[in-house]
Amino acid sequence: MRAWMKSGTPWVWITAGMVSVSLIAILGVLLLIGARGLGYFWPTPITQFTLNTPEGQETVIGQIYQTDRVDATQLQDAGITLPEDANPDYARLVVKTGNREREGVDFRQLLTFNIRSQFTPASLAMIERVENGVFYGWPVALVDEKGTRHRLDEADLEARLDALSARRDVIDDIERVHLASVNYQLEQLRLEEKRWALAHAANREPPDHIAEQRAQLLDQYSQLEKKLESLRHHQDDAMLVVKDSHHEEVLLPLRNVLAVWYPNAMSGVEKLLFWGHQIGAFVSEPPRDGNASGGVFPAIFGTVFLVLLMAVIVTPLGVIAAVYLHEYAPKTAFTRMIRIAVVNLAGVPSIVYGVFGLGFFVYFIGGSIDELFYQAAQPAPVFGTPGVLWSALTLAILTLPVVIVSTEEGLARIPTSVRHGAFALGATQAETLWRVVLPMASPAMMTGLILAVARAAGEVAPLMLVGVVKVAPALPVDGNFPFLHLERKFMHLGYHIYDLGFQSTHIESARPLVYATSFLLVSVIVALNLAAIGIRHYLREKYRDLEQ
Repeated sequence: MRAWMKSGTPWVWITAGMVSVSLIAILGVLLLIGARGLGYFWPTPITQFTLNTPEGQETVIGQIYQTDRVDATQLQDAGITLPEDANPDYARLVVKTGNREREGVDFRQLLTFNIRSQFTPASLAMIERVENGVFYGWPVALVDEKGTRHRLDEADLEARLDALSARRDVIDDIERVHLASVNYQLEQLRLEEKRWALAHAANREPPDHIAEQRAQLLDQYSQLEKKLESLRHHQDDAMLVVKDSHHEEVLLPLRNVLAVWYPNAMSGVEKLLFWGHQIGAFVSEPPRDGNASGGVFPAIFGTVFLVLLMAVIVTPLGVIAAVYLHEYAPKTAFTRMIRIAVVNLAGVPSIVYGVFGLGFFVYFIGGSIDELFYQAAQPAPVFGTPGVLWSALTLAILTLPVVIVSTEEGLARIPTSVRHGAFALGATQAETLWRVVLPMASPAMMTGLILAVARAAGEVAPLMLVGVVKVAPALPVDGNFPFLHLERKFMHLGYHIYDLGFQSTHIESARPLVYATSFLLVSVIVALNLAAIGIRHYLREKYRDLEQ
């Protein structure tokens, strides 16, 4: 036994067991998040409940969100009359009732002993809307633009919704692209005119081309506004008549309706297509209704763009620092202190980096840039305000120690004989470093970059101070010169999760989106890491001959 312990075999098995347990735990968490997140988009049947209440019978319709059990004592303390058969606890259903403007709440808690009957009629519909969430009910009729009531025709309703969706896309394109472009050009002309006034005497008129371009842009703006007004005027003013759970007819403006679904009447294939459609919309559309519904495309774009920009900044800085420390810096006490400081920087809380980024990058460097180059924009800041550039720099400083340590360890693993062989062939130290050492150390550089990406993509605390916002009006990349707007604020998946989980006014409705967004964030991080691992494997195979 003692010989077996001294051989180290038990420790190998213990290490392997702990690694296996860790992997199982990680996979379990991912499966939980994935099931909760992706399951949210599956078309749950809409149930009609008939309840026994002290006031009489009540009808509730909605989708069963959760089933749990509640202690009988807790119900008694809440003043609820329990059945005669005493049980220690009772089953409770959490039902998403929707119809926010009429019910006041999105969810109802129903005790099963109060449920007289429940069934899922095929005619019950889930109506997805632009505002106020989902509406549940029985569509019964359509009121056209002239106020005439017609019997509901599913084909006519679908055609109207498709036309509304196409017109809504055109309106959104005009507002977000064309009008935004004209506004941007008008702002640039205003800044040019102000710069002219600052550089010349006040009594001198600005160049004629400014007035001419402004007149052209204003004319273009006026034409776009007329086109928008015409599109909005031709938006369908029809009303969808829906009978709600109170058996009252409700008029829903058709222009506020995105789609009408009948989950109880769907086949398995139709449910699968619905599930794929909802996931596609979640990934490709912007958020709406206070981030409680819609998609997360701006947050996906902001997260990936931030991580790529951070990688472009931190990789050369980390590699240069590591090369200097290992290849050029003398082995003195000061160098050892620098290495200790680099290692300790990896343990600094991320919020401290956020405060540093806000004070140094935003206020000091950004404010100085505004004073030197953007005086015409004063008092409105350009770079002297949180933005994607300062967020990338803050994350670059945060992850810099990881890249330095990984690169320096890769340089230390290269045998000294390789360098001496290059020197013997007549290569200089710079040539040896560039053509031999760095290619051999490139897998270690990619390892550092992988660790940096994994940490930076999930950071939220520092970004809250240096650039991330709840809703960004425009992406950092668009068709306006210079096309890449590093001064703009942006959305981030991590902050989106925080906003949904802790700041949303409709927390119960937003909770499933927290799981979906979390799963998406993990997927983005895994995709970025797999790409980096693929590059590392390619570099390792490419420069394997140098190790021989």
